[in-house]
Amino acid sequence: MNILILNGSPRKNGKVSKLLHAAEKELLDNGNSIEFIDANAIAVKPCTGCMTCRSRGKCVLPEDNGHKIAELIKKCDGLIVGTPVYWGNMNGQLKCLFDRMVGVMMGESKYGIPIPLHKGKKAVIITACTTPFPFNLLARQTSGAEHAIIEILRSSGFRICTKIALSGTKNKNEPPERAFIKARKCVKIFK
Repeated sequence: MNILILNGSPRKNGKVSKLLHAAEKELLDNGNSIEFIDANAIAVKPCTGCMTCRSRGKCVLPEDNGHKIAELIKKCDGLIVGTPVYWGNMNGQLKCLFDRMVGVMMGESKYGIPIPLHKGKKAVIITACTTPFPFNLLARQTSGAEHAIIEILRSSGFRICTKIALSGTKNKNEPPERAFIKARKCVKIFK
């Protein structure tokens, strides 16, 4: 399978990045094709909200990495999205990237109703926040970030197969082993 991994973490050795790389290694070891994108390492102009992409199926801004990643999303069989939690949401650069993907994520009926373009594709979401459990849920930190990503992916037709949510990560160098096990099990999802 052709799997796209979108890393919203600006920390190359951070917890989200480590879990994404664990999933990547397991998927590669099992013969999958992987594209790993660090959202913070690419230049993507922000969306202007013109909505022309909904009718054209392509962003009208000048060509940049947003267009290249849009093509990867079109071609992928599955998607893994990882992000640290920032103010109860995904990382800003990842959000900027998703804002630019509207035209390849969903079409539009003649009545303006969104049409998902990725029905049947599977997705995994990985988040990490410093707020300890259960306050990460009560304060809608983890759940807020997950909700934002789920809204984008489900509206686009992706089926969320699993979520890995780390809480209380402050002063911890490594994700817990159970999170690595779950990340490596992504290989079973993408068969």
